[in-house]
Amino acid sequence: MQMRVRANREKSEPRPRGGGLLRRPHVSPGPADPEPGSGSEADLTDERRARESGGPDDRAMYSCSCGYVFEADVTTSVTCPHCGTGQAW
Repeated sequence: MQMRVRANREKSEPRPRGGGLLRRPHVSPGPADPEPGSGSEADLTDERRARESGGPDDRAMYSCSCGYVFEADVTTSVTCPHCGTGQAW
């Protein structure tokens, strides 16, 4: 496929404008980010409730191959309190 070069137009010749359907509308910049504490209170109610309750409960129920079932904090190195075997995470 060969590319053709178009000759320069006269300055008085109007430029063709293509429909405008592909152009995005102008968006004026919104207000600056609000300061902490001055934002909408409804957005932060779930987060505040979680923080006030002590955060998420990061504990899980583990069942060891020795048959012992226990609850422990979620970490990458959980061992069975009965036999000391490391548990998969």
